Amino acid sequence: MSISPKPLMPGVSIIDTPSGKKSIGVFKMAVKKLKYFAGGKWLDSSCEKYMDVYNPSTGEVIAQTPCCTKDEVNEAIACAKEAFKSWSNVPVMKRVQIVFKFRELLEQHMDELTEICAREHGKVWSEAKGDILKVKEPVELACSAPSLLMGESMRDTSSGYDTTLYREPVGVFAGIVPFNFPGMIPMGWMSPLCIVCGNTIVLKAASMTPMTCMRLAELWQEAGLPDGVINIVTCSRNEAEIFMDHPDVKGITFVGSTSVGLHIYSRAAANGKRVQALCEAKNHGLVLEDAALERSARGIINSSFGCAGERCMALPVIVAQESIADELVGYLVKFAKELKLGPAYDKESTLGPVVTEAHRQSILKWIEKGIEEGAELVLDGRNPVVPGYENGFYVGPTIFDHVTEDMTVGQREIFGPVLCVKRVKDFEEGLAVMNANPFANGSVIFTQSGYYAREFAKRTDGGMVGVNVGIPVPVGVFPFTGHKQSFFGDLHCLGKDGFRFYTETKAVTTRWFDEEEMKAQTVDTWDGSVGGDLK
Repeated sequence: MSISPKPLMPGVSIIDTPSGKKSIGVFKMAVKKLKYFAGGKWLDSSCEKYMDVYNPSTGEVIAQTPCCTKDEVNEAIACAKEAFKSWSNVPVMKRVQIVFKFRELLEQHMDELTEICAREHGKVWSEAKGDILKVKEPVELACSAPSLLMGESMRDTSSGYDTTLYREPVGVFAGIVPFNFPGMIPMGWMSPLCIVCGNTIVLKAASMTPMTCMRLAELWQEAGLPDGVINIVTCSRNEAEIFMDHPDVKGITFVGSTSVGLHIYSRAAANGKRVQALCEAKNHGLVLEDAALERSARGIINSSFGCAGERCMALPVIVAQESIADELVGYLVKFAKELKLGPAYDKESTLGPVVTEAHRQSILKWIEKGIEEGAELVLDGRNPVVPGYENGFYVGPTIFDHVTEDMTVGQREIFGPVLCVKRVKDFEEGLAVMNANPFANGSVIFTQSGYYAREFAKRTDGGMVGVNVGIPVPVGVFPFTGHKQSFFGDLHCLGKDGFRFYTETKAVTTRWFDEEEMKAQTVDTWDGSVGGDLK
């Protein structure tokens, strides 16, 4: 067995097996202490506590990230505030040139970024690459800023008066990032639109998966982004509370649990800050008897078990019409068994590990809970063995059938590769079951009926709707529109909503005097603000 002289990434190499096939070999490497990023500099933290970053495929600690102190968080905010003074005055035409350059660097470093993401998160190669491609998509939207930041104007709003509306940057934003999309969320959903609008940002990167975000920050530097426009800290919730109260933070964008999102929304809004809080989900998919059953089942498997179920747009609950439920469950079990569980960076793997051992244990407890509640476990993914990776954080695909509305396993977010099947008589009962859930990120229907598809799209509570589409996330020119307890705020991320969130409007009304007007002795009470004035 020989090791390739050129590693794929630190700790990972291609090896030749005795059979002659190429495989992935993982070897131990020194644990790296990460830094925080403020004012364009990577700085050593003075904290007493460091948090472990794991390679979920092997269970090994690969890095430690600092639990930044309150002073360091305040320092990052101060750097962002200072950078805002000059960055906000850079013409948008020049700001987008940096965004264009960053896009080029994304393309050039796609494989490297994919490897980092796969290594620290555990999502398989294709999913990790998708994470980075979902950085590129909002970046390309940000390149449209000159058009999307244009305001509005009207001549003669009253006689001799003209009004122009401008969109202006707001100031310093804070981005609070979850672990599940280390690239897409901080550097796709949050940063590009924020900075292209002329703002600056402090990112609280996920302590479990910070390295992808940090590497992308280096690429922003290489693209020419001025110091302090993007800053990165890692810290606990205690230090993150600073963002809610700090007078220099004008807005917060958050992705995470509903309880934390509601807390952030309530506290930050009470302090006069704008907030978008994207929260939990329990997306349901309705499968009617006229659906293309085999194709629908494959779409469900992709949606339910992709990213090991660690995404808010997964499809963890299927509501199946009783007439086809047995056949559908048969397909689901069959296709789930075809998934290849293995290390994230092995391109033959189709299902990777979950992010940490603690999260693995949480998922296993949910499976036990489902059994206790009386759901029928038709596919058991507990404690699988992946040869050579016995210490990895693996959970195999798990399927419950005959899940009822009184079972919490079918109501609460598990955030793992666990699929629940509920059975209903018809469309109306299925829709009622779906709309009864307190979360409404997305909802899906599988049918060949135009009538039921239309009715579903109109009447579902889900903010993002799929018709024969298992993951109904629209491309980034549209906003990510969760509803109910899946979202708190007024303006969603991405799309035109994103530009509105990161700007404030200013209306300027002007009047230029002619010779006669300059001599006027009186001024109307409303001074041109009443439209239709004929004087």
